[in-house]
Amino acid sequence: MNMLINERTKIAALLKHHPDALETIVTLSPDFKKLRNPVLRALMAGRTTIAMASKIGGCKPVDFFRALAPLGFEVDQSQTVAQEEAVPENNPKPEYLQNIPPDRLVNFDVRAMLAEGNDPLKSIQQRVKSLNPGEVLVIINNFEPVPLIKLLEKQGFQTYVNFIDQDTIETYFYKIAAADTSKAEEVNVGEEDLSTSGDWAILLRQYENKLVEVDVRHLEMPMPMMTILENLEVLPQGKALYVHHKRIPVFLLTELKEREFDYRIKEVRDGEVYLLIFKSK
Repeated sequence: MNMLINERTKIAALLKHHPDALETIVTLSPDFKKLRNPVLRALMAGRTTIAMASKIGGCKPVDFFRALAPLGFEVDQSQTVAQEEAVPENNPKPEYLQNIPPDRLVNFDVRAMLAEGNDPLKSIQQRVKSLNPGEVLVIINNFEPVPLIKLLEKQGFQTYVNFIDQDTIETYFYKIAAADTSKAEEVNVGEEDLSTSGDWAILLRQYENKLVEVDVRHLEMPMPMMTILENLEVLPQGKALYVHHKRIPVFLLTELKEREFDYRIKEVRDGEVYLLIFKSK
């Protein structure tokens, strides 16, 4: 049975519909090889549309349509005309957000910062910390900020993602707790993570000749985090991952602790950071 698809079709839906869709997608871009990893596939495929994946892989939605056609996927022509005017299919907006006054929305568009190669995390931290009870933070981006969503959900925030078009995605962060009269907890890492770890040299010697190196400085968000997690999934026992990065990846640090990895950081200068990641003992 054929399946109608368009730019907003989720990658997970493609994979579920046809067993050969995975390998077909992988042929479109080296970046899509990460989908072979079950962990990364579970993390990204359910949230990523064909339009979003095209940006990550450096291709176009039409490349997906052409490659998937032999597998029985058909383009939904009604959804490809005047795409910029089409209304994305979103989940119903939560009742809390339906009734929120506009003056309680704190909008923060991070697209310009990302386009200039700047990390908006510190600015996001400031806005999270300064939220008043009942206020809603709205991050405006051109991709769904999965790591940020996971991080703030652990801090008690509820989230809602609103796909406006392929270049405009709003992510709402809010707390409903009636008794919440305090400021929201700051998204942050410990002070020890903000400079060179004290035992960096010792651990580097310990893992001498046991390092797997990966350079993520050239990758656009969120691919650095995805690439590091992919490498950790296949990291040989007893070895450490040595990462060349442009910044301290705060979202990744939270994920590492959950996966029982330890890490050390060496911040050389602005735009040059090294990470040593290894299995916790």
